[in-house]
Amino acid sequence: MTRIIAVANQKGGVGKTTTSINLAASLAVAEIPTLLVDIDPQANCTSGMGQNRNEIENDIYDVVIGDLALDGAIRHTELKYLDLAPASRDLFGAEVELVGMANREYRLRKAFSGIDGRYGYVIIDCPPSLGILTLNALSCADSVLIPIQCEYYALEGLSQLVNTIKLVGRKLNPRLRIEGILMTMYDSRLNLSQQVVEEARGYFTNQVYRTMIPRNVRLSEAPSFGKPIILYDALSTGAKSYLELARELIENEQKKKAG
Repeated sequence: MTRIIAVANQKGGVGKTTTSINLAASLAVAEIPTLLVDIDPQANCTSGMGQNRNEIENDIYDVVIGDLALDGAIRHTELKYLDLAPASRDLFGAEVELVGMANREYRLRKAFSGIDGRYGYVIIDCPPSLGILTLNALSCADSVLIPIQCEYYALEGLSQLVNTIKLVGRKLNPRLRIEGILMTMYDSRLNLSQQVVEEARGYFTNQVYRTMIPRNVRLSEAPSFGKPIILYDALSTGAKSYLELARELIENEQKKKAG
């Protein structure tokens, strides 16, 4: 059965797209068939995977707004077990177009119904907002992974996101839950980083991942080369951290099945 994870946080600059790309790539390296879905109008996930946003014929916009089957938008990547459903800037108009559509929160869920079982994981990179596109992702996801940067005001606004997740769970998607909280841009030399981690663990208790993503130059460089960190520099601390996150995610899933 396919597990669908939305990577979401309405704050920008928290490592959401970096996490979507590199978690998906790390799952693929573990030979788990994985689909990475870009539903952010900025399409940074798409360009970060080496796709030219201006040369894409069919993308997730055509799936959500039109009648294109999801298969029509899926592209293979350099990694054998990783596919991509790219985005384009057409998505900027999607929020307005969706307003007048029937069942507008379920457009993505309908599209996913045809791929269940083909992938072990689907990772959705959400926009930095809580609009209709994000609601589409939350309405079809099994869980939400929330990246939080280890900086001032890191937890600001998170209560709004948590409340949205609870509301979607009550109204649109009863199975939705928080997958985990991922601390990003961690710097062990700074007291601030540790303080933010402690705050997050105090707020979310055991939902915070053991794995933390450090500040890493190679990790920051990889998107400009259109590659996940595992293909850009597999020996970097960033690559090792995302591989560890994938391992922790898989272990947590196995524990839930066993329990």
